[in-house]
Amino acid sequence: MGPLLQQLNPTYFWDVDKATLDEQRSKRLIIERVFSLGSLHEIKLINDFYGRKTIVTVLKTLAYLDPKTLNFISVIYGIPKSRFKCYKRRQSTPEFWD
Repeated sequence: MGPLLQQLNPTYFWDVDKATLDEQRSKRLIIERVFSLGSLHEIKLINDFYGRKTIVTVLKTLAYLDPKTLNFISVIYGIPKSRFKCYKRRQSTPEFWD
């Protein structure tokens, strides 16, 4: 387990063996969980470790982000929500009617 993972809350990775997580191979999972569940301090740690370009690339390709997290990411990085896959996917999903 690397130095970054030691600083993150272990409950974010409840469904995987944290000892087998690799900070480079599992960056998609780590970034997704920290942005969805983490604190501002942990988001800063992720930002410092992976860099803005890598984080934005990963976040844009995620199939799902809750609306609050998507708004937060959009504001922090100055990227329109329409550039995220999860936003496009939600818009193309028809809503059921009564």
